[in-house]
Amino acid sequence: MGLFLSRNVVSFLVYLSSRKIGLAGTEDMACLISRTGRHLQRYDKGCRQVVGCIPYRYRNGGELEILLISSQKGKAMMLPKGGWETDESMEEAALRETMEEAGVKGKVEKMLGKWRYQSKSQARTYHVSYMFPMLVKEQLEFWPEKTVRQRRWVSAQEAKDICQQWWMKDALDVLISRVMQEQKKGDEL
Repeated sequence: MGLFLSRNVVSFLVYLSSRKIGLAGTEDMACLISRTGRHLQRYDKGCRQVVGCIPYRYRNGGELEILLISSQKGKAMMLPKGGWETDESMEEAALRETMEEAGVKGKVEKMLGKWRYQSKSQARTYHVSYMFPMLVKEQLEFWPEKTVRQRRWVSAQEAKDICQQWWMKDALDVLISRVMQEQKKGDEL
């Protein structure tokens, strides 16, 4: 007879593992089930609160690469993002959304900014999105949304060209500017 774990039990184990509380054997566990529903969703003055990451890495030559994901319907490429829920910090939500949608883990860095934009699917709804850079440390073979999304590493310029939403292009500009400033500081030392 096989072991059956309910969605709530699996989510709880992932919650414990993400907070380093730990139960034996859960330290490296990644939940293969995405959170669904909006019952824990944060809203501020009617705006849905969204968080996400710009997953990045450096190629051997030092070139900045950005990881984009397809929309669930597969037509557009974008940055991973999703609802910020009441039981997590912004950074925890950004890590969770990026792992669920893009299948990567890494270090979340200082917030890039906050953007307010109109929902593409609901004309009268606005979202506020907080975006963070994430230096990717691990790319998972299996992740919750693997069957509904594709992922692709591209140059920073390609990412700006491919992303269709103005605010994602703006967030990419902020990241690129920050990376260039850090490289300049490094060159001066």
